[in-house]
Amino acid sequence: MRPAIRPARADDLPALVALDEVCFGSDAWSAGAWADEFGRMSEDRTILVADEGAVVGYAVLLVPPVVEDVVEVLRIAVTPAERRTGIGGQLMTIALDRCAGRTVLLEVASGNQSAQALYAGFGFEEISRRQGYYGGGEDALIMRWREEL
Repeated sequence: MRPAIRPARADDLPALVALDEVCFGSDAWSAGAWADEFGRMSEDRTILVADEGAVVGYAVLLVPPVVEDVVEVLRIAVTPAERRTGIGGQLMTIALDRCAGRTVLLEVASGNQSAQALYAGFGFEEISRRQGYYGGGEDALIMRWREEL
């Protein structure tokens, strides 16, 4: 069964907090930070979830109302048991469909080769690097996507 990709609902909040902790550990967003994201959904946030009867993945986008402003993929994650099943790609496909004609930026740890491969497969290109950005001194890669029109 392929998960349904749908907008997040308020009752998804506990599952998103828990999944974020599993995926990001000490870098996870707090429950309060997640609540803030939900509070901004009608303004400039889009939260998508992959639902297989339970939330198995999510993507959080900052989508400014001004079309010329860049969209940012703030967070994307898939539960470890479901990685490499195409769920990340499904989330990214739907996310980019919502960003047609816009430039999209994201940040990824330099050591996260699987995420970089996913993003490159969608046409993201590295445009910058933040040296020592993450704990332990790992660099952050800034990647950009621009839809071919």
